[in-house]
Amino acid sequence: MSERKALRRRAWRTVAVAVGTWTAAAVTTATPEAWTVAVGLGLAATAVGAVFVRFRHPPLLVATVALACAAATGGTAAALVPTRQAVADLEVNGGRHLRVTATVTGHVSGSADGGAWFDATVTSVSAGQTTVRGVIPARIGVDADGRERLSAAGQGSEVVVSGRAIPADPAERAILVLRAGDVDRAPPPQGMWAAFEDLRDGLVASTRGLPQPGAGLIPGLAVGDTSSLDPVTETAMKASSLSHLTAVSGANCALVVGAAFALLAACGARRWVRVTGALLVLAGFVVLVTPEPSVVRAAAMSAIGILALGFGRPTVGIAVLAAAVTALLVADPWLCRSLGFALSTAATAALLVLARPLADGLGRWMPRPLALALAVPTSAQLVCGPLIVLIDPHVPLLGIAANLLADPAAAPATIAGALACVAPFPWLRDGLTALAWIPAAWIAGVAHTTASSTAQNLPWPDGLPGAALLAVIGAAIAVAVTRPRRVPRLTALATLVVAILVGAAGGTSTIRTVAGPLTVPTTWQVAMCDVGQGDATLWRSGDAVALVDTGPEPEPLAACLQTFGIDRLDLVVLTHFDKDHVGGSDAILGKADVVVHGPTGEAADQRLLDRFSTGGARVIAATIGMTGQVGDTRWQALGPLPGMEPGNDASVAIDVTGAGFPRTVMLGDLGADPQAALLRRIDVPRVEIVKVSHHGSADQDPALYERLHADLGLIGVGAGNTYGHPTEHLLDILRANGTVAARTDTDGILAVWRGDEGKLTLWRQRAP
Repeated sequence: MSERKALRRRAWRTVAVAVGTWTAAAVTTATPEAWTVAVGLGLAATAVGAVFVRFRHPPLLVATVALACAAATGGTAAALVPTRQAVADLEVNGGRHLRVTATVTGHVSGSADGGAWFDATVTSVSAGQTTVRGVIPARIGVDADGRERLSAAGQGSEVVVSGRAIPADPAERAILVLRAGDVDRAPPPQGMWAAFEDLRDGLVASTRGLPQPGAGLIPGLAVGDTSSLDPVTETAMKASSLSHLTAVSGANCALVVGAAFALLAACGARRWVRVTGALLVLAGFVVLVTPEPSVVRAAAMSAIGILALGFGRPTVGIAVLAAAVTALLVADPWLCRSLGFALSTAATAALLVLARPLADGLGRWMPRPLALALAVPTSAQLVCGPLIVLIDPHVPLLGIAANLLADPAAAPATIAGALACVAPFPWLRDGLTALAWIPAAWIAGVAHTTASSTAQNLPWPDGLPGAALLAVIGAAIAVAVTRPRRVPRLTALATLVVAILVGAAGGTSTIRTVAGPLTVPTTWQVAMCDVGQGDATLWRSGDAVALVDTGPEPEPLAACLQTFGIDRLDLVVLTHFDKDHVGGSDAILGKADVVVHGPTGEAADQRLLDRFSTGGARVIAATIGMTGQVGDTRWQALGPLPGMEPGNDASVAIDVTGAGFPRTVMLGDLGADPQAALLRRIDVPRVEIVKVSHHGSADQDPALYERLHADLGLIGVGAGNTYGHPTEHLLDILRANGTVAARTDTDGILAVWRGDEGKLTLWRQRAP
């Protein structure tokens, strides 16, 4: 036992080396003087090594190794300085047209605009008559048309593209960031790369015909290929903290290596044959799934563990992880800036260090197997949470429960999917894929159920302060559960912090999920969400709800729908496709029955509609005079007016009427000229509510507002906007017609209804 404890203590020395290497990587990749830093670290390593030879103190040896690895990291970063300078001499950031020959080295991943980005190694870049050749790390983006041209390309394909450079961050590995306008050549991969591409394509093809969303999840679970995962499920996986299941991790590598090692052992192979065979299988698996940072980290850790086993050396997990991180950072210092690499490392460290103590602590209140099952996702959540809030300022309150339910299904889905990927016969591949579908469908169901819960995402402060706060709270939870005996006062303090946290989180969740809908009047009929500089207007009849536009971002819209207790929309109207009217669409994907939309102008508009269609909505293009029903109300489209180009002036205006319902007209972003045209073309009625056009801009037709003669004007506008909205011109128009102006920038959420006496009542979230 004492020997094992000593081994564990020595293992932590490798952690010190890894931390020093990571720090050096962050410094050397951020400075143009990487050579100077590398030489300085090398000299320091030599000096400390000489002192160690003289005094033989173990800490000096650790410092020597750490400084040597740091110097090696600096040398790797400095080796690219001449190439970086050669590319800079082309003045690529001045907008020059470039022609690039490159080899694809990563996934061709889709972007929000319908295009794609991929990592590549550029062998030549030409600007005019000047050409620079070498091994140039690059990041290349293409538009939607370019993505079509790249459909046959994959890892290992040599592509030729032309475009203009985007200024590259000197701290990033990519020396050249190119936005390609033309794809001149994009052949499919050849040789070994083609073989692996065929295996991945075969797995994806085998899932076709199986029910979604489980079918689209199988390639992601098996080989990290999310190309066939529908957007709604992908969003649900992220929201429920299950996205790590579609990214190949250490668990996948361990399964593959363990299976290969066990098979060779069953065949009676010698130890060196087992080790060699397992390493070859591991290398093939990394190529198959493409070497993303988390995959590389997991593979390096597995390789070191296999080698240690081959040499008969006892291993400690944290030492293996630290050695893998050190080796990877020396080879690629820019990994220190990869959030995926950091999350992968943090999650693995949590499982190695924190999971067992948490299981021991939880074991005081529950059966041991359940405590261990709960400790695994909890440890990962506590350690990774501060990193995640840097990019998404929300805490997934149900993430641990979702992982507890989904993780048992991940292993059989991954194993069956991986075997299907390499199955030599189509009938065998299809059978294994069908088996993988069962646990994959369960995981998808858990994701959708968790993501749809109003208690899932707790808003959190963003940036470093938010990360630091969550780290402190995570540490308090860990101490309160593990209850270390050596620091009783710290344990008591942590327990108090956790008690306060549970009370605050419970109260906040209650307000958001139960009391939230009670804060707004239950009798509301028309409401305007406070989504900043944008529009999102609701109307309701009975249990049926419609939404007109989504605002610029999904988070404010999701919060508004949560406040009103809305989780399903009978109708969504997208008046036009400017971001301030459709940018929040992610919040309602998969929640709409019918989507009525204005004219599309760009390919991205149609792609958004395709996402709604994939989520189960019936998508219909609006035409003037179109009608429909929401509950007992009837709506009519007063636009888009003929002859208008897609955009503001082609907005879908909506007229809503019904028994007991305040007649409402919503004008989208129509300007003065189309407002006048609307007045000439349609017998515009007198209404009780008008949704003011274009956030209260000055581009308004007073005659239209005089004809409408509304009692109330709703203005969706962001506080402190730079447009001067709402303008005095518009406010004067409303005042001239006796229309009360209600605006989201000062009043917050707005709700309107007709009372028992027939009078119109306005509720403001923030009283004026």
